[in-house]
Amino acid sequence: MTYCVALLLDEGLVLASDTRTNAGVDQVAIFPKMHHFLVRGERMITLLTAGNLAVTQSVVNRLREAVKKDDGPHINNVSSLFDAATLVGDEVRYAFERDAEHLKNHNADFQASIIVAGQIKGETPRLFNVYNAGNFIEPSLETPYFQIGEIKYGKPIIDRVIKHDTEMMDAVKCILISFDSTIRSNISVAAPIDLLLYHTNSFHADNQQRIVESDPYYALLRKGWSEGLKKVFHDIPNPEWL
Repeated sequence: MTYCVALLLDEGLVLASDTRTNAGVDQVAIFPKMHHFLVRGERMITLLTAGNLAVTQSVVNRLREAVKKDDGPHINNVSSLFDAATLVGDEVRYAFERDAEHLKNHNADFQASIIVAGQIKGETPRLFNVYNAGNFIEPSLETPYFQIGEIKYGKPIIDRVIKHDTEMMDAVKCILISFDSTIRSNISVAAPIDLLLYHTNSFHADNQQRIVESDPYYALLRKGWSEGLKKVFHDIPNPEWL
């Protein structure tokens, strides 16, 4: 399993994913879950993937092959991010039709969750969450973010802090705290964390960072958050009704 977060802010997009994959406690490896499709100056589209790694890699590889062939609609020539999300959903359905029965025969579930994020020239940045069935939704102004994978441990801080007008660097801090909470509570999520900051109308993916466990800022943030929580906890008065 993995953990991915995508925020749609007034300034642009903040995207993050962990890199751990495991098929048991003795089969742990690092694989990127963030995949870019880029036409500089014209579009920047990023997919964040969670679920069965073989399934999601198949979806991404088929999307890349379609770009190489360039003989029909593909993710680098469609006119809207909605159309790009539709292509991703179609590939998820194709993978299900091809693999679901075989996976079932081997006592494995078909699992694929994909966030489609980015901007195509002529549109504002957009965000879509593609489900297991290939259908998808777009976020609301009130809830301008998506999380996929192991979301439950990192969800509370995102829910409390993130709004559409949250400043981008505050969003980065929030995301890293969300990952720290998840990593502390779930062995299937771990650093390195891939982070992308996308500013509206930049049409590139240059603001990327891979954050390792020993990263000085990440260590500072984790320590500050932990100590701050303990201080707030101790500062809250005891209840009078006990």
